[in-house]
Amino acid sequence: MGLSLTLRQLQVFEAVARHASFTRAAEALYLTQPAVSMQVRQLEQQVGLPLFE
Repeated sequence: MGLSLTLRQLQVFEAVARHASFTRAAEALYLTQPAVSMQVRQLEQQVGLPLFE
């Protein structure tokens, strides 16, 4: 079974890593913080491990 990552998930992951904050990433992407959290959660489920501490 392969990964089915979306471009949006990767954009959100990159923004959270760059800004070191879910809230600041959400602001930069013009999304809500819960939307960012949901994208990261889905990405974590796809790869099978936590991406942030």
